[in-house]
Amino acid sequence: NLLVKLVTEHTGRGPTKTATYFNEDLISVVMKDALTKGERSLVRDGKDELVLDVRVAFQQGMREDFIGGIEAITGRKVRAFLSANHIDPDIAIESFVLDGV
Repeated sequence: NLLVKLVTEHTGRGPTKTATYFNEDLISVVMKDALTKGERSLVRDGKDELVLDVRVAFQQGMREDFIGGIEAITGRKVRAFLSANHIDPDIAIESFVLDGV
């Protein structure tokens, strides 16, 4: 819920489907259907790379909020944050590698 809230605040629209996977030292959040109406319009115009660049900029802007939220929820430090986007299908993945217990 935290990542959906932050994405919505930063982009004006959040994903419609999410799944979170937590395994020892790794949390991965898969977000589907997150592109804004404007981004979908750019994709229709063949501007996929531009949309991906903008998504990377958004994710870098949300980085500290993402990490801070994950650390607050888990009580553990985030060692690494990895983020990736895919246009078709519209999927984003945010992964957090946590310090060991």
